[in-house]
Amino acid sequence: MAYDESKVINGTHGYLWLDGDLIQEVQSVKATITPKTETVSQSGEMVDGTKVTGLECKGELKTNKINSRWIKLMSDSLKAGKQRSFTIISKLADPSNGGTERVKLTGCVFTELPLIDWELKKLAEESLNFNFKNWEVLDSIE
Repeated sequence: MAYDESKVINGTHGYLWLDGDLIQEVQSVKATITPKTETVSQSGEMVDGTKVTGLECKGELKTNKINSRWIKLMSDSLKAGKQRSFTIISKLADPSNGGTERVKLTGCVFTELPLIDWELKKLAEESLNFNFKNWEVLDSIE
């Protein structure tokens, strides 16, 4: 199959839902899984092996600030010492590509709450880091 540059996916056609609500102010989202590993040495071998012992699931969500959404979603539970979790669904579907990729993240817990972050003559943005417990690929691009 020949490489077709028109099939490179453009993030302009990305969408994000948080607990079923479309977050149209989203600017970027990233979720990564990093294997936790332990070194395994073996007699007679100069190079150590690696054993996966767990997974670290983290993400980052960036939005334009258009309201106090995040403060309203998290302030009360944080003050009460309660952990609130969310479900995130990301959809990426570029019309030039013809495919759709959807990924569902569950057990999402935001690890920080931006209360104040602005600067004169700059558009206000919010950046939220989160951890997640599980993921499911709902649709993939072939």
